[in-house]
Amino acid sequence: MREIEIHDYARQLLEAHGPKAIAEAAQNAIELEANGEVELARTWRHIEDAMKLMRGPHQS
Repeated sequence: MREIEIHDYARQLLEAHGPKAIAEAAQNAIELEANGEVELARTWRHIEDAMKLMRGPHQS
């Protein structure tokens, strides 16, 4: 997934699911890592990071 696609997808997830989207992305990554899907898990971690940046530093 290209960087622009990751950020676009992250924005869509945040708009649709709010702050819980970050936790959902992290959970997806954990499950994929447990199943040996390392590359796909890495993409979900990247999406998670993008959402954290979009959310800003003043929210938990």
